[in-house]
Amino acid sequence: MKKLNIKYIFAISMVSALGGLLFGYDWVVIGGAKPFYEKFFDIANSPNLQGWAMSSALLGCLLGAIISGMFSDRYGRKKLLLFAAFLFTLSAIGTGASNQYNIFIIYRILGGIGIGLASNLSPMYIAEVAPAAVRGKFVSLNQLTIVIGILLAQLANWQIAEPVAPGATDSQVLASWNGQTAWRWMFWAETIPAALFFLLMFFVPESPRWLAKNGKERKAERILTRIGGSDYAHVEYASIRQTLRNETGKVNYRQLFEPGIKKVLLIGIVIAAFQQWCGINVIFNYAEEVFEAAGYGVSDILFNIVVTGSVNLVFTFVAIYTVDKLGRRALMLLGAGSLAGIYVLMGAAYFFHISGWILLILVVLAIACYAMSLAPVTWVVLSEIFPNRIRGAAMAVATVSLWLASFLLTYTFPLLNYTFGASGTFWLYGLICLGGLIFIFKKLPETKGKSLEEIEHEIVN
Repeated sequence: MKKLNIKYIFAISMVSALGGLLFGYDWVVIGGAKPFYEKFFDIANSPNLQGWAMSSALLGCLLGAIISGMFSDRYGRKKLLLFAAFLFTLSAIGTGASNQYNIFIIYRILGGIGIGLASNLSPMYIAEVAPAAVRGKFVSLNQLTIVIGILLAQLANWQIAEPVAPGATDSQVLASWNGQTAWRWMFWAETIPAALFFLLMFFVPESPRWLAKNGKERKAERILTRIGGSDYAHVEYASIRQTLRNETGKVNYRQLFEPGIKKVLLIGIVIAAFQQWCGINVIFNYAEEVFEAAGYGVSDILFNIVVTGSVNLVFTFVAIYTVDKLGRRALMLLGAGSLAGIYVLMGAAYFFHISGWILLILVVLAIACYAMSLAPVTWVVLSEIFPNRIRGAAMAVATVSLWLASFLLTYTFPLLNYTFGASGTFWLYGLICLGGLIFIFKKLPETKGKSLEEIEHEIVN
């Protein structure tokens, strides 16, 4: 462990984590472009077309996760990350250049496929190259770059758009720089990091665990040697081969339903869905409604969104610092329990019409808890718990679960808010967090400081 090449591990991890940055940027940039492209495509008065424009990328996310599961164990992590980078670049250019609504949608779906691939493959690749002692920190870099990507999109939208005069009509907005050109540059700005990701991926090695699985012993040992020296490479490769035994090449999907695998797959599916159903993304996706219900005006809402984004970034660094010290299980329990308590208080605040800074503090506390626990640590756990031989397929199933949960959360919040009010909705999220807390306590083992092969032996065998 004394010979770990931390600079090299950091470099290849950060290149892979650029997929997370593009994930965050692509997911958020459309929100700033929305008021302008809706006028351009004449869909401002069509809720169905508005909704499809916003959610079409989610279809791509599901397709990307499925593609990853089908091909990452067959063709490797690097090739599919290159494909994701290509799709991000193509989507950024094509979306901004679109003059027809249907073409716009096609490019949004392509960008969504890139998100689905990157959200699955970036943390998995980092987990497979990072040594056990520092794996949590390095996999958490992926969540950090997602948060940075979100902030970059917010900054790009803010800097590119010109101020809109109060009371401006749709026709005035359409005729302006914003309605004709600004929204295009919001998407085109993504081309820079996307092209950088594509070029740098050519210099990143393939995952040594995938190489070992496919019988490429010399290449795997050469990469492991560069990561930690010859002794480290010898021990790691022997451990990898022991878990793979005679299983190389094409994955057999029936293995996902073996008793030991089925157990760990269920853990992955539940915690992936729980990361979404803990409710925190409602605050990001429906920030305007959440803060408006608390009595804030438009200018205050914009400021509060900046505050929440900054808190999200700061506490992601807390997660990076603590994940290999406190452990994954402890942080997941902390996040689930804290959010359950905070949602009880938020529901009470809405119920008793308590508004202003008290609710803002509760929102900030909820985001802080999420950013240092469930947000990054879920990806760490998902990248660790599945066996080498079916990691790509199993993680894809968990990622599909996450994106389906994201869709259900986003779709049902307006319905829940209308039916139960803000108070009842957040109390419901509190109950979900309590259920998540119980599941994590009973089912999730601690993986801190263990090699991927040790984790496989303990959980599956």
